[in-house]
Amino acid sequence: MTTQKTDTQLDTPGLVFPTGFVWGAATSAYQIEGAVSTDGRGRSIWDTFVSQPGHVVNGEHADVAIDHYNRYRDDVRLMADLGLSAYRFSVSWPRIQPLGSGAINAKGLDFYKSLVDELLSYGIDPWITLYHWDLPQALEDAGGWPSRDTSKRFADYAAAVHGALGDRVKNWSTVNEPWCAAFLGYASGEHAPGRREPALAFHAAHHLNLAHGLAVEAMRAQHADSRIGGSVNLYAVTPATESEADQDAARRIDGLQNRFFLDAIMYGRYPDDVLADLSHLTGPEFIKDGDLALIAAPLDMLLINYYSRFTVSGAPGGAQSAAAAPTDSGSPWVGSEHVGFVNGGRPVTSMGWEVDGTGLYEVLTRLAREYPAIPLYISENGAAYDDVLTEDGAVHDVERRAFIETHLRVCHQAIEGGVPLQGYFAWSLMDNFEWAWGYGKRFGLVYVDYSAQTRILKDSALWYAETIRHGGLRGPAE
Repeated sequence: MTTQKTDTQLDTPGLVFPTGFVWGAATSAYQIEGAVSTDGRGRSIWDTFVSQPGHVVNGEHADVAIDHYNRYRDDVRLMADLGLSAYRFSVSWPRIQPLGSGAINAKGLDFYKSLVDELLSYGIDPWITLYHWDLPQALEDAGGWPSRDTSKRFADYAAAVHGALGDRVKNWSTVNEPWCAAFLGYASGEHAPGRREPALAFHAAHHLNLAHGLAVEAMRAQHADSRIGGSVNLYAVTPATESEADQDAARRIDGLQNRFFLDAIMYGRYPDDVLADLSHLTGPEFIKDGDLALIAAPLDMLLINYYSRFTVSGAPGGAQSAAAAPTDSGSPWVGSEHVGFVNGGRPVTSMGWEVDGTGLYEVLTRLAREYPAIPLYISENGAAYDDVLTEDGAVHDVERRAFIETHLRVCHQAIEGGVPLQGYFAWSLMDNFEWAWGYGKRFGLVYVDYSAQTRILKDSALWYAETIRHGGLRGPAE
């Protein structure tokens, strides 16, 4: 589906996006599907993590989540009502391979076949993410992402899913936010599997990158017309002051968060300064000859998740992040644990994340300036706020609407400046299980009553639907 400009739109004050711009929303399997023991699904690291006391706020879990596994047809109709041209979702690895390798669980694969067919019946383009953090527990028991073998198992899984759905699904991404999977999972322990082993987190980061490259290679051999990309979460990083310590802190955080992954998948190299920052932990002997060439396999697009800016300090005793983990955890900043995160004085979401659209502009223009030209998509952008269901049955989420509008205006500005940005996916389509925060943080355009499993369009959803219908933003910024 493409958005066509009409004469009325062209005459309307506001910002019209290019014809063909992708208007979407995104989710992930573990956060919405539920049905964790249904139809042969195996256990994932998140199933194990949530079962252990102290890992998730209020001891909440995703056994039911928002029951999308059973309600997907209603949810797709809701997407159609919003006018989405695309829906980005992830496939649950343990639903496809309960033990992470070996035979395919046909019933699990059938669910995604049915979901894809339902989307296509409404003219909604399915965008599949192959890994959004739900590693099969059996593979974690065998070593997890610090083990090189996990990368190979992922390539096999990717080939299986792509082989089954690649005739109908054209847009694919491999690993969602490898920084989070590696450093929140294996360094700070605030995400599954909850390990605090900084050196092995470094190994995990490389093997997640390698998994990406091996999966690209496997998929290229199957459906030549597939569009394949990687998905990275990027931040604008600012030193708190011009001091040498703060400047070095910004270099370190930018290196580990942004350049470690971008340089690998786009240029086939790791930044020398980042390797130096990590050299006291372990040598690079686990990085084998040929790995980086595999990781840098040519891509058709790059998917960008953007939420906020980091302002950092390298001064002793520097302030800690306002967006700290909800439970006790270590530092995810391997090799730079001393760096503090400073509130820059901007408004914050209920996650404590600063709202800064200019940071997205910096990220997009940096990509266009410093990396090879490639189509770009915002694959996640959104905000959690303390939404209230009013007596009239509505959710008046003015802040979320403003957040999305601010970032869409930045997207338009970047496009006007020559950045090859071709689509935007709001995070998230619906309220869901927000990892270690449980159900207390709502990112959705759609409000979910978790007890009744009802869906209610928030004001932001109605506004987004209107934006899609008009192919852009109407009127001046509010």
